[in-house]
Amino acid sequence: MAWVEKDHNDHLVPTPLLYAWLPTTRPSSLALNYDILLFLHTLPIRRLLQNFILSVKWQLISLYTMAQNPNMTHLKISELIVLPPLWIRCDGSDPEHTYWLGAEPLKAGSKITGISFHMVKCDADKTCFVNLEELKTAHKVKHHSSIVTTKGFAQYELISAAAMDDTILGCESNISIDITWHTVDKILQAPPLCSAATLNIMLESGDPRSPVYPLYRELQFLLALAEGLKTGVTEWPEPLEAQPAFELVQEFLLDLKKKLDGCCVSGNKNETEVYSIKSDTAAVDSSIKSIFSERGDLDFAEQLWCKMRSVCSYQELVECLTLVIKFLEHGEIQPWIHQGSSSLLSKLIQQSYHGKVEAVSLSGITPIQMLLEIGLDKMKKDYVSFFIGQELTTLIYLDYFVSTSVDLQEQVHRLQKLHHMLEIMVSCTVLLQFKHENLFPLTQTCLKYYKENPLNEKQVFQLPIRPALVKKFYQNDHPEMWKVDITSGHGQKEVKTTWQVSANPPVEHMISSNIGLFCDSTVNGSSEERMYFVAKAECSQVHFT
Repeated sequence: MAWVEKDHNDHLVPTPLLYAWLPTTRPSSLALNYDILLFLHTLPIRRLLQNFILSVKWQLISLYTMAQNPNMTHLKISELIVLPPLWIRCDGSDPEHTYWLGAEPLKAGSKITGISFHMVKCDADKTCFVNLEELKTAHKVKHHSSIVTTKGFAQYELISAAAMDDTILGCESNISIDITWHTVDKILQAPPLCSAATLNIMLESGDPRSPVYPLYRELQFLLALAEGLKTGVTEWPEPLEAQPAFELVQEFLLDLKKKLDGCCVSGNKNETEVYSIKSDTAAVDSSIKSIFSERGDLDFAEQLWCKMRSVCSYQELVECLTLVIKFLEHGEIQPWIHQGSSSLLSKLIQQSYHGKVEAVSLSGITPIQMLLEIGLDKMKKDYVSFFIGQELTTLIYLDYFVSTSVDLQEQVHRLQKLHHMLEIMVSCTVLLQFKHENLFPLTQTCLKYYKENPLNEKQVFQLPIRPALVKKFYQNDHPEMWKVDITSGHGQKEVKTTWQVSANPPVEHMISSNIGLFCDSTVNGSSEERMYFVAKAECSQVHFT
């Protein structure tokens, strides 16, 4: 059984009836099938075309070739059309376990000079791996080559080799490394340290074991407020504090009032007026305290946010804000705030300096918006403090993410991007012990991506690194994928044989139970049995001139 589909870049309409034009047996002369040859020139092949019997797969490749051969003048085709690459998907039921057959034209400018053929097979021999010298010899014989070059590739999953039970990474996250090198000595050769390597990072936020998980929960509360502002219905998350928010706010205001009364009596202004609070992040893993901790310059609005982020109902929110405004109106507190804040609460505080506070109706969405604004201000400064404090970027490059020139919903969306970048930097610091020299270029990559794209936690960020930097995380583990390319020829006449072993099936439609190899793999010091798959891709060419 075989299927046919066109190159994925082709956007032509489906033609599910193509198989009806093909005979069920191989004809004695392919040249007699003129109708089929002409049909290939006029009919766009697309996606799955089912029920091709195995005996005609090579016939279709031959027809594809003949349809583009300029020497087939007896076909009387007025103008040759360069057809898109043709791929025939097979089910591997033949003796060689073929899963793909392919053909694509070779061109010199607009002229078709030949056809390149491809075959992908999955070896069913479970007894042993192939020998590299045998592969090279077979390639030389097939392509009449005297000289071949080899190139190796290995991919290791660092998260499985480095992460313990208390890893900061979630199950949907993945950190792997791709390593390439020239001149392969043997099958499954360990990559030399002089190889070129690229780190692949796909990280999802929200793992409870992450050192920045408290900040993630804070962001989730902010998102709930933003959603409530947009829909009119707020899903209040579980409180971040055990004590009711109203009690926390009341104690906070009374404490400020006492401090203000004390200052008035003594006439001295103590440095401790820069009030600090103990946030959830003070209890994070000690390995991350040095690079991310609660800021010590929280102003009144930011401290108020830390108390009110445990609000669990609209009524409680209104009661808290009513109490705050009452203290401001009566002049019982004279809080300080950072310059540049444009929130409604900041405006009320500035008015209180002059002894007159504008009346605010705490109804409708106003309370939600007030709390959202002060939360946004506080969390923006948190992220800016981290990235600038670690010298990973400058305020100019962060301006897009903290700008107030867009609406609140967009500001929240950009804040999510900052948090995702923070999670990546913290994970690379804690898990891979990355230093500034590696974190800086990674930050630039993330900043560039998120200035141009929406939030995407499935995005794989890449970073060129030296293999020696992370060798200790993979040196005792089997690769997720290992392959060797054997190449000869140059330019359009270059041909390649690829042999690959991988932990995942090399093709989506293969039956893994028939082809898999079992192998012991060491993960975190313990041995486990894993299935591996062997595949081989070969190509050949026919030239028309």
